[in-house]
Amino acid sequence: MLGLIITIIVVGLIAGLLARLVVPGKQNLSIAMTIVIGIIGSFLGGFLGYLFFRSDASDGFLQPAGIVGSIIGAIIVLLIWIRVGGRRSITN
Repeated sequence: MLGLIITIIVVGLIAGLLARLVVPGKQNLSIAMTIVIGIIGSFLGGFLGYLFFRSDASDGFLQPAGIVGSIIGAIIVLLIWIRVGGRRSITN
């Protein structure tokens, strides 16, 4: 179980970092938020992969297609985060 949690965190970090590299502009995110965006993106990528291809993790947990799906999902989550976060305004 501990190995699964560590794997999820590492894959989330890698997916989040690659998403931050791909998406243009400056993102003021901590490492923890990068990991969270990567983890949410991994779940989103897995869900979209299941919807489109009707396959799941029964062939193994760590697959190249799953990592690519995690990165794509993290990019989508980061774009949504930037879009929603950009609407906030601070008034003095």
